Amino acid sequence: MECEKEVENGRYIIVVSGVSKGIGRALALEFAKLGHIIVGCSRNQNQLDSLQHHLSTISSLTHLLIKVDVSSNDEVKVMAETVLQKVGSPHIIVNNAGVINENVKMWEGCVKEFDNVIDTNIKGTANVIRNFIPHMISNNKEGIIVNMSSIYGRTGAPQVSAYVCSKWGIEGLSKSLAKEVPNRITVVALDPGIINTDMLATHIGPHLASHYQTPQQWATKAASMIMNLSSSDNGTSLTVEDPGTLVFE
Repeated sequence: MECEKEVENGRYIIVVSGVSKGIGRALALEFAKLGHIIVGCSRNQNQLDSLQHHLSTISSLTHLLIKVDVSSNDEVKVMAETVLQKVGSPHIIVNNAGVINENVKMWEGCVKEFDNVIDTNIKGTANVIRNFIPHMISNNKEGIIVNMSSIYGRTGAPQVSAYVCSKWGIEGLSKSLAKEVPNRITVVALDPGIINTDMLATHIGPHLASHYQTPQQWATKAASMIMNLSSSDNGTSLTVEDPGTLVFE
């Protein structure tokens, strides 16, 4: 790793939001296999319990999983205080928590669903950054913040206007934040590519989704890429290797 994020025995404290399933879960497991301490959050306690058990089978370290709705700044604030008390300030943050709206024309969609996408994907990311980054800065060491974007954060797409809007917001937030942080903090927007997750199945159907890479296959590439980010990447929009091409039929 190019950054000076060393803690005892070369371990790093890595926060991953939306950790209970999909690419968040796979990434947490991959980082744990590499010997790092995982701090994860999700709204689903049962899935967190399942992940906690899985982590215990591959790692002897103590990992911290917390039930949190990232769209609530108050909940994220309490989470940050707990993390700082129990494990310390994170060295890497992966803002992965996200939801997608059902396929529908923008003006025909449910207002509440649109709001939920924006609240989770944009405000949730901002809440995590707001409550953790002051401590990362005060540590006076280098750190990495990865905000999960999408190909839909760099182009338009029909029937998922709320999701597209949220991911364009992530791109803008990342580029602006990159200009505000000290030189030792690296902020990137990361398009993970196309992965066979529940979210993709919701968008294009489970049959088509099954043709794409699994979260586990993806996580191996993504973890290595994230660990090797450096200050020269600050403010960039990146894509995980071999992202795939989205096909609808």
